[in-house]
Amino acid sequence: MENPLETEKTYQKYVDEKSPDSPILKNCFNAFWVGGLICSIGQIILNICKSRGFDIATSGTIVSIILIAISAFFTGLNIFNKIGKFAGAGSLVPITGFANSIVAPAMEYKSEGYIMGVGGKMFTVAGPVLVFGISSSIIVGIIYLIFNTQSITLV
Repeated sequence: MENPLETEKTYQKYVDEKSPDSPILKNCFNAFWVGGLICSIGQIILNICKSRGFDIATSGTIVSIILIAISAFFTGLNIFNKIGKFAGAGSLVPITGFANSIVAPAMEYKSEGYIMGVGGKMFTVAGPVLVFGISSSIIVGIIYLIFNTQSITLV
């Protein structure tokens, strides 16, 4: 009978030999500059909107809509996936990654129909994020309401 510790060491050695080394510094750099570029594009759009006379809230909404539309369009052309492979989290962290997480499954399952395919699979990735975000905001709102009605000030 083999020693389980030896088997584990042998397996770990095998995994280390077969697994390619990840260029962590290069990946971090690419994520940084691509994410920064996406945010810079958003800032340019925001500045254009503000210069056209829109208030900050409306300008922010316009920026979100434009970035989501560009991301969805690039996902449809399979460009966003290539950007994602190159930039990793740099393309996924901004709102563009969220739009991609909704559009990609919808496109993948469109052959199954609009109800069971697109409608059923569209929120596979984004659904838990939405549920957690909405649930968290409700809980925070209730806590704020409790403290606010008790005349306790929160910063």
